Amino acid sequence: MSRLARGCVCVLALGLASVHPSWADDSASTPDSSRDGDNVQATSATPPTTATPVRLPNGLEPLRPEVALHPYRLAPGPMSFQNRISISPAVGYLGADRMFAFRAAFYPTNWLGYEGSLGHNPGQSVHAVLHTLNAIVRRPMVGRFQPYATAGYGMILVFPGNTLNADAVTKNALTIGGGTEFYIRGDLALRAEVKSATVFGRQAGQDGIVTYNYLQETIGLAFYRFVRP
Repeated sequence: MSRLARGCVCVLALGLASVHPSWADDSASTPDSSRDGDNVQATSATPPTTATPVRLPNGLEPLRPEVALHPYRLAPGPMSFQNRISISPAVGYLGADRMFAFRAAFYPTNWLGYEGSLGHNPGQSVHAVLHTLNAIVRRPMVGRFQPYATAGYGMILVFPGNTLNADAVTKNALTIGGGTEFYIRGDLALRAEVKSATVFGRQAGQDGIVTYNYLQETIGLAFYRFVRP
C-alpha cells in the first residue's frame, strides 16, 4: 500500500474516533458478540435521575408538591370523588328559623355518596334537632361547579323551651333536594344546598298522619380528603 493510501486510512480513522469517541472505546474494550447474535451491552449503566425536592419558603418539604406549587389549580378532566371523604359545616334556615348544620360524607364511587347530617334549629319557644342519612347522586363534570341531587330519611326532635310545659317530640322526616359545589381548589369547595324537609306527625282532633313541609337552605364549606383503600 502506498504512503498516500496509508495516510488516507489513518486520517479517516482519526476522524471517526474524534466524532464518535464512545465507538472507538467500545470497539477496543467490548468483546465481539456478533457471532452468536447477542446484543452488546454497555459496561456502565447510567445512574437514574432524581427529581429535585420542592422546598417552601420556610424550608419545609410539602407532602403534595403539586398543591403547594399551584394551590388553586384543578386536575384536568372530570372531578374525581371515588374514595373521598367530605366534612361540611354550614349555616342557613329551616323554615323561617336559623339553622346550623354539620355533615360528613363518604363516596365509594364517583357518582354515589353517603352522608350523615346533623342540624340544629334554635328557636324562641322551641328548638329542634334534625338528623338524617342521605344519598348523594352526582355526575362528575369538568370545572369548578359540581351540581348534585340528594335525598334521605331521618328524624326531627322538637324540644319545648322554658315557656312551655311539654315533653320533647320525635317525628319521622324525609328530605329531598339538590345543591352545587364551587371548588376553590381540589380539596376545598363552597357548598350551597336547598332541600325540602317533610315531617310526619299527628294533629290534635284529627285522625291519620299529617305532614308538615319545611324549606331547608344552607351554605357552607366542604373539605375533601382521599381515603386510600
